[in-house]
Amino acid sequence: MKHISSRSNPLVKMVRELHNAKGRSEHNLFIAEGLRICSSLLQSKLELKELYATPVMQSDAFTLVPRSRVTLVDEHVMEYMSAASTASGILGVFTLPKQSKASQLTSGLVLARIADPGNMGTLIRSAAAMGIRSVVVIEGADVWSPKVVQASAGTIGSVHIFCWSWQHLVEHRAALPLCALVARDGASADMLPSESLIVVGSEAHGIPDAWVNDCQSRVTLAMPGNTESLNAAVAGSIALYLAHARKAQTA
Repeated sequence: MKHISSRSNPLVKMVRELHNAKGRSEHNLFIAEGLRICSSLLQSKLELKELYATPVMQSDAFTLVPRSRVTLVDEHVMEYMSAASTASGILGVFTLPKQSKASQLTSGLVLARIADPGNMGTLIRSAAAMGIRSVVVIEGADVWSPKVVQASAGTIGSVHIFCWSWQHLVEHRAALPLCALVARDGASADMLPSESLIVVGSEAHGIPDAWVNDCQSRVTLAMPGNTESLNAAVAGSIALYLAHARKAQTA
């Protein structure tokens, strides 16, 4: 088994570069941390380039891949490689999947300028939980950043990711209607179309007016408690659930 004990090792430095978007683009790789997340990504058939583990976690790493695929690293090296505040002891380096094709687009979710990686990852996780296969990402956070992958709990590997511009979405959505989730003045959630692309806007500014105008419908979630708005991840998850429930009832 390979063993790395120095932070100056070239492989360690390369993993550090994957903390930022430029490094991920240059190497065509991204990182995932933790036993459960790496396991989920492996089950979704994403290509694992290397699995790193500390001595304490090596037996867990062997449940994921053969011993020959694991590189042992000292604790202080893992802390340097990790993008988390507390290193889990297992870190996988995966190949970035190819861009999903327009022909693969089905009803699902549009993340319009979602800037918070935690919200983006949570929404991807909610989509996967509902059996939704399409997530369109327009601007906002980098979908393959460590924080997004972490917040998705590894489910990001089980959905088709489309990193598009808004105009590209409008031109390539085929017959799928766009349904804007707006804070006020939209139709009741009972009107959520089961076969559509639900658009969730940024946490601070929502969906740009011009983009809302391109949508075929607008829906507002009722809030009897008179709260001004819901967190983007919460609102999007509720909308997905309501649309999924209606689809299941009519199936």
